[in-house]
Amino acid sequence: TGLRDAARDLRSRLGKAPTLTKAVARLPKDAARVGLARMSEGEPVLGGRDRTRRNPVRALASNTPVFFVTGLGKSGTSWLMRMLDGHPEILCKGEGRFFAADWRRANFDPEGTQALASSLYYALLGSEYLRLWIERSVWAREGDAATHLDNLTRLATEHFLLVRLRETNKKLVGDKSPLLNADFIEEVSRIYPEAKVIHIIRDGRDQAVSMLHHVWNRSTDQGGVQTLKPGEFERRDIYRKDPKKLLQTGEGMFTEERLRGAARSWNARVGKTAQDGPALLGPNYTEVRYEDLLERPNQEVGRLAGFLGADTSEKAVQQAVGSASFEKLSKGRERGQEDTSSFYRKGIAGDWRNYFTERDREIYKDEAGELLIRLGYERDLDW
Repeated sequence: TGLRDAARDLRSRLGKAPTLTKAVARLPKDAARVGLARMSEGEPVLGGRDRTRRNPVRALASNTPVFFVTGLGKSGTSWLMRMLDGHPEILCKGEGRFFAADWRRANFDPEGTQALASSLYYALLGSEYLRLWIERSVWAREGDAATHLDNLTRLATEHFLLVRLRETNKKLVGDKSPLLNADFIEEVSRIYPEAKVIHIIRDGRDQAVSMLHHVWNRSTDQGGVQTLKPGEFERRDIYRKDPKKLLQTGEGMFTEERLRGAARSWNARVGKTAQDGPALLGPNYTEVRYEDLLERPNQEVGRLAGFLGADTSEKAVQQAVGSASFEKLSKGRERGQEDTSSFYRKGIAGDWRNYFTERDREIYKDEAGELLIRLGYERDLDW
């Protein structure tokens, strides 16, 4: 209670400070115009500069190898994180949400949930007092304010990772960093250019089904942070009582808006990450398919351990794989046995075929059919 009172008092006092719009008005005319335009699109203001053209941040603190596991939500990022964390030489936790300059949680109630309000990057970029300090401090006047903020993000990220690593006897540390936007690789390549990135990719149709269950289970009416729209409450409740009945209606699980949004997100974020990874990170980027982890976990985990520079012995790899078996994570269920309330609901590939209606297929083809072909999930649009 004391901490909450202090936080409310701080927010009250900060609320009397000059607004960000007024601060922007003091910038050069063109910078204010560009900055305010970005604000209208939900972007933090940084003097109107193009953040994509700055030089990469230089390492200032440590030579300890750092990596990030990324992927769209419900693509197996948590499963892979737990496998890597089970390796005797690797510490992998999540989600730190260090990157994503434009991500903050909509309709966030700081007293109603323990969920993060924003990414660390956004928190730093969105701090008016920090920005003003950088603009005016004798130590920060030289150079670009945006680059200073990139460096602070880098140093803060490294600090939090290395503090946790030093509490263990492991030698590598990484964070599970979900794809909160399509610019993840660009941000990492600029802020943490020597970091390694593992991108886990899952068939977008399976990802959409899994994510819908996740949203249903964490909706605001059940104490979560996910917002359901008209038509979705009814679908959820019918499915939970009788899944076959919902599918027999012909309407299916998805509203058109929900499925189009899921397909667009997969198409934009996964597509751009798969394109940017090799181009911007080169040998520091690799991919793993969710489906391959299911089929040959030891082989794939061994390959990823080698990529990170960790022990690839059979014993170390088996320890990692065994620490995150579906049976262990689901508390005894076998793959394919569904628990709609569990974070690890079913754990199989190709399950979308049991849920997609003809309408759903056409919607997904329209939004992301070409990427399914490009990534090898389909040969053509005739599915």
